[in-house]
Amino acid sequence: MKKDKLHIHWYPGHIAKAEHQLKEKLSLVDVVIEVRDARLPLSSSYKDIKKLLGEKPRLLLLNKADLVDRDELNAWVNYLIQITGCTVIPSETKGNSNLNKVTEEAIKLSEPKIKSLMEKGLLRRPARAMVVGMPNVGKSSVINKLTKSSKTKIGAKAGVTRQQQWVRINPKLELLDTPGIIPTRQDDQLQAVKLAFVNSISENAYSPEPVAQVFLEMINSGKYKEAAVNYYKTDDLTLEGIALSRNWLMKGDLPDTERTAKFVLKDFREGRIGKFILDEIPC
Repeated sequence: MKKDKLHIHWYPGHIAKAEHQLKEKLSLVDVVIEVRDARLPLSSSYKDIKKLLGEKPRLLLLNKADLVDRDELNAWVNYLIQITGCTVIPSETKGNSNLNKVTEEAIKLSEPKIKSLMEKGLLRRPARAMVVGMPNVGKSSVINKLTKSSKTKIGAKAGVTRQQQWVRINPKLELLDTPGIIPTRQDDQLQAVKLAFVNSISENAYSPEPVAQVFLEMINSGKYKEAAVNYYKTDDLTLEGIALSRNWLMKGDLPDTERTAKFVLKDFREGRIGKFILDEIPC
């Protein structure tokens, strides 16, 4: 990425606030379901996640798996299991495959905490879980899918908090019905621009044209170039080249790069160009 072409800015105040709010929610649960974007298995993660969670058990969900190549995804699942020690489960934008596995694993990971409480003389209670992740990785979608078959809201819990609402997934598992938003940081611009590709950063923090151009540079120099060339019907994978191939012109027959940038990002986000994973497994 050419750093002189793009710099994505955040306001640092929101990071501390988001971390504080997330830690308050974490204190309420036994297990965390961390959601990442399957197109960015590393870049959509929080580098201090282990520090943030402490000893809290974690289940890793690679969401939007239907937007990536299945063989590549399997390689990433194996890699993430190896480096995190977590169970890693793919989940799709549409459909409810693997949701039973998510529920079963959350209950399993909570069992040591439940047994510890019972050894202190407390009665067995359902496991308590929450969903966390970067903005727009699909946290709310995961919550909605998990709670779809069981809309039983059980409200505030004694000794927990009055502000938090819980949904009983089954007799053994309760889910905090509000997602925990992991804040993004500005110290890694390559990660930042990748998060912009998948709309995980507010569009107020960047302009579409430089972001789309960096995306095209990345595609043009990598293994997905052929798919993009076939989709846009041009070897010139620049905003100008795509605008001309689509006849998106302004006055004077100049290429409309602003319009093109918005379409390029939308095409990628909706999987029209191809099923891409934009991170590389470290050697």
